[in-house]
Amino acid sequence: MASFDVVSELDMQEVRNAVDQAAREIGNRFDFKDTKSSIELDDSSVTMRSVSEDRLIALRQVVEEKFVRRQVSLKSLDFGTVEEAAGATVRQVATLQAGISSDKAKEINKALGVKGIQSQTQGEQLRVNGKKRDQLQEVIAALKGNDFEIPLQFNNFRD
Repeated sequence: MASFDVVSELDMQEVRNAVDQAAREIGNRFDFKDTKSSIELDDSSVTMRSVSEDRLIALRQVVEEKFVRRQVSLKSLDFGTVEEAAGATVRQVATLQAGISSDKAKEINKALGVKGIQSQTQGEQLRVNGKKRDQLQEVIAALKGNDFEIPLQFNNFRD
């Protein structure tokens, strides 16, 4: 019986590289001079700070550009609201999303839609089983066609 796993993972090294490149760029760009703009990476979030909302929007564009260049999906970033911060600055926190929640797993199960396919949730991943390789390839194509608002990868494809 053929199978594969549906996972949502982040390459934290690439995330770190993207944030470092963005921080370097805002340090060098003239339009960010004297704006107190900064980017910080925690284990599960990216915090952006600047003096005004328009500078924060420009900062967010720089971060998104670096994520795309490092081939990290923008679906892995969940941007929060813009908040007032100390020292007449504004900040925005982008949470890093990794793993498939139980609600998303149910949504993915509904989208499978091919007869003879079984799936089961295993922690933060989904195992999909089928009799034929063609069926599993149809499932992968169907999942790629849907937007689940999280980045999906397909691992451990076995015949």
